[in-house]
Amino acid sequence: MEFETWLAFVAASSVFLIFPIGPTILLVITFGLSNGPRIAPVAASGVALGDMTAMTVSLAGLGALMMASAEIFTVFKWVGAAYLIWLGIRTIRSAQDGGLEAEQAGPRISSHRIFRQCYGVTALNPKPIAFFIAFVPQFINTAAPLLPQFVAAIATFTCLAWLNTYFYARLASRMRNVIRRPSVIVWFKRVSGSILIGMGLATLTLRRSSV
Repeated sequence: MEFETWLAFVAASSVFLIFPIGPTILLVITFGLSNGPRIAPVAASGVALGDMTAMTVSLAGLGALMMASAEIFTVFKWVGAAYLIWLGIRTIRSAQDGGLEAEQAGPRISSHRIFRQCYGVTALNPKPIAFFIAFVPQFINTAAPLLPQFVAAIATFTCLAWLNTYFYARLASRMRNVIRRPSVIVWFKRVSGSILIGMGLATLTLRRSSV
């Protein structure tokens, strides 16, 4: 991948990662508000590994197979939707435990759980896989060896995903230091959980020709 092409890939990837805010960033913001700055590197690593998995799967051919096979796409879609809905329900239920003070007084969510959920919601989303299939080839020179270009693209996107997630997590944790009212945290958790459930239901409406 030539340097100019790589710069264009960085710019396009940055726009894709920052806008719009999807279920992954929404989950990270929720964790940041509830658990503070300690979760930033953990959440960022989970999201980055999830993006690396989705991107590798796409470039390895499973993504194309998903687009060609209705059965495989449907299974992947239902798994991803079920995971988003499950996370949404858990987020809403956690709001019943109280706001920021309750989070501080009670046991914190383990880093392993945060990593696992951030990874799962990223890797199990079928839409980014379809996006990678359409997106990455535009920056690939088919006349040159493909493997080094794929490795460069995956490494670059993974690093950008880590930085993007870390930024949102840290921003949310700083907001946490400003927002002290328990009702605000409870409200945000309920709204976030409802949005995650809505995104899960919306995932069920995805069609192979529309992603």
